Parts: sequence; structure tokens; C-alpha cells
Amino acid sequence: MNGNYEIRLASERDARQIAEMSKNYIEVGLGWSWTEKRVAKNVRDKDANVAVAQDSSRVIGFGIVNYKADEAHIVLLAVNKESRRKGVGTALMKWIEKTALIAGIGVIYLEARLNNTSARKFYQTLGYKEIKTETGRYKGIETGVKLGKDLWSEV
Repeated sequence: MNGNYEIRLASERDARQIAEMSKNYIEVGLGWSWTEKRVAKNVRDKDANVAVAQDSSRVIGFGIVNYKADEAHIVLLAVNKESRRKGVGTALMKWIEKTALIAGIGVIYLEARLNNTSARKFYQTLGYKEIKTETGRYKGIETGVKLGKDLWSEV
């Protein structure tokens, strides 16, 4: 238990809350693609992890990670507005990084919208480096920034 919440693997019962958070905090202006059904599929996928931060009554943050042989990709990460700047996002990221290392994966990638400076700064404080800018990354509408981190360099 971290503070007033715990981080654990998500179950299919969490899929609706995760999907709603994705719609309200991540996919704004892009159309909703991370529906409850899609989240539940990732919960069941052996090549993915869906982690949630949960307080006594609800999911307050989540991260969805897909794994390949030698790298991980953080597909989505969000914390509800009331829980931001309280260490929840950092705790989720540390959980994701530790899990990747245990699986023998030492490189993690993710993307953020170019105009989402607070997210980019957050990832940079955790040691993620901006690798490249991708015009039209988000449904051809917005520019994205790809970030990465070499976990093995910190072991």
C-alpha cells in the first residue's frame, strides 16, 4: 500500500473505470478507442500488463503496457485529477519499470502529445529522454513525442 492506495494488476472488473479515465483524460479530442472491451482484452493478453492504483473504493490511476521480446511500450497512463501530484503516477511508473526488469526487459518507450508539456516534464523527471517528434501521431490530428528509457543503465 502506497499512501492511501495500492498498485495491483487490473482485473476485467476494472475495465470500465479504466476506459472512462482514458476517454476523459487521454483521448480528449481524438475520439474514444480504449473502450471497456479493448481494455478487458489487454487485461487478458499475456503480452500486456494493466496496472491500477486503487484507493479504498475506486481506480485512481492506471497504466497499460505491451511487451515485445526486448522492449516494453507504455500505451496509456493516467491518474484522475484529484490524485495528481501525489505520487500516484510515479508509483505506477516505478511498478511498470520494476515489472519490465523482472521480465528481462530493459528498454521502455511511450508517446505523449507535443502540447502536453506537463506529461513530457513528468516523464523527463523519471529519466525518459525525448527521442523523436512524430507529426500526425494521434489519428493524424496531433503531433506526438516518442520518449524512451534504458532501465539497465540504472541497475
